[in-house]
Amino acid sequence: MPTVLTGLLAAAQDKPSYDIAFAPPEWVLVILGFVMVLVFMTLIMTKRLTPMVALILVPTAFGLFAGAGLGLGDMILDAIGKMAPTAALLMFAIMFFGIMIDVGLFDPLIRVITRVLGDDPAKVVVGTALLAGAVSLDGDGSTTFIITTSAMLPIYLRLGMNPVVLTCVAGLMNGTLNIVPWGGPTVRAATALSLQPTDVFVPMLPSLGVGLLVALGFAWMLGLQERRRLGALDESRLTGTAESGLLAAIPAIFRGADAKPGARASLRTGNIVTVAHGHGPVAAAGVDPADTAMADTMLDPNRPTLRPRLIWFNLALTIAVMVLLVIDIMPLPYVFMVGAAVALLVNFRKLKDQASEIVAHAPSIVGVVSMVIAAGVLVGVLSGTGMVDAMANWITTVLPPQLGPFLAPITGVLSIPFTFLMSNDAFYFGILPVLSESAAHFGIAPVEMARASITGQPVHLQSPLVPAILLLVSLASVNLGDHHRKVLWRALVVSLVMLAVGVLTGAIPFFVAQ
Repeated sequence: MPTVLTGLLAAAQDKPSYDIAFAPPEWVLVILGFVMVLVFMTLIMTKRLTPMVALILVPTAFGLFAGAGLGLGDMILDAIGKMAPTAALLMFAIMFFGIMIDVGLFDPLIRVITRVLGDDPAKVVVGTALLAGAVSLDGDGSTTFIITTSAMLPIYLRLGMNPVVLTCVAGLMNGTLNIVPWGGPTVRAATALSLQPTDVFVPMLPSLGVGLLVALGFAWMLGLQERRRLGALDESRLTGTAESGLLAAIPAIFRGADAKPGARASLRTGNIVTVAHGHGPVAAAGVDPADTAMADTMLDPNRPTLRPRLIWFNLALTIAVMVLLVIDIMPLPYVFMVGAAVALLVNFRKLKDQASEIVAHAPSIVGVVSMVIAAGVLVGVLSGTGMVDAMANWITTVLPPQLGPFLAPITGVLSIPFTFLMSNDAFYFGILPVLSESAAHFGIAPVEMARASITGQPVHLQSPLVPAILLLVSLASVNLGDHHRKVLWRALVVSLVMLAVGVLTGAIPFFVAQ
């Protein structure tokens, strides 16, 4: 079985040979692979290192322990080369949508959302989930996160809400909807097992529906938590609990009108106009609004970059870009390159204004592109040293034969950590065929194995190996570790619920009697 798996991985990835110092035993590579990921996750979740630094230094150290030697650089450069189109896509996508935000294209949408949702944090969070879910139907995570962040982040900052809630909800909804046939994983699973994507996806519609309901439930609970948190802050301002000394003992009734919870105030931070409607202005969970380059100009109605006369042109240009994204007739990085260039040329005629606009979005671009390139170090070490192969071989050999009739739900459970630790390509083209071949001996159909394998996608989308999630946390200026602490256990629940519903509806067999 390991021989079959190695052949499949080689065929799928066409790996080159490297000048390694030594080749450790496979069991050593298994331990190093799991420990490397554990150390990386611990460092970023405890905020000992920034994600970019951890993505570079941790794999480098473990790669040397794994015997990479002088071949380490080639492994990493090969991986970075494969990720270069993704980095280009994210760079010019951020620039394009950043320009559209600056010129005021999304301002009417923000006003509509504000009127509909009001200042209720619970409604804002549910609105975030619904928006992310609607945009996720195009199957592209990067587009979903750019649009969701650009539309909702200014509202979060204005109300003093925690942007981590935004990234959590958007990541949950996008991960749940990632099983749509045009999203990627379902096509990979179908291709790897020579199936039709619709045969894999359609029976999973009940699982998808329940998964979305669970994700929306989490969104509502997070919104209620934000409502209570901001309400407590309002109460502290009303009663004076935040004050010290003698003022803390003075009854609120003697402090004047500024203690009233309905009092309105305005705070200008950069180009943001923050209006307090009972809930604020409040520092949004330690996030500096000046660092959120995707939202730092959206709410100022007097910003000099507004181009109200060009709104219909900008809308048509954006629609054209989105249509090209959906029909996929040209490389996506090139689509955004041309879109950004046309947007700059039409909206900012002077060379100085074009240069200023590019510089204005440099913080977001540098943040996300640097993390994508740094992720190439982790991918390169996992693949080049053979850790991915060893981990895949190990999981297929440690399963006792007695568990054979349960291989379908086991595959669903395994898809959760393995799609988090490795790319979808490595899992679906490397591990799934071997598991499916083994399951066939117990009467489990390949299509049933394919359905089970896609239930781990809500967790997969939170992986630091997924460029879209790096884009999301960068645009919202959220620490990746903070995002993981809030989203991972919720994503795990959604994945397990989807798997359970698949079993209950018969799309995934729990046990096959021999």
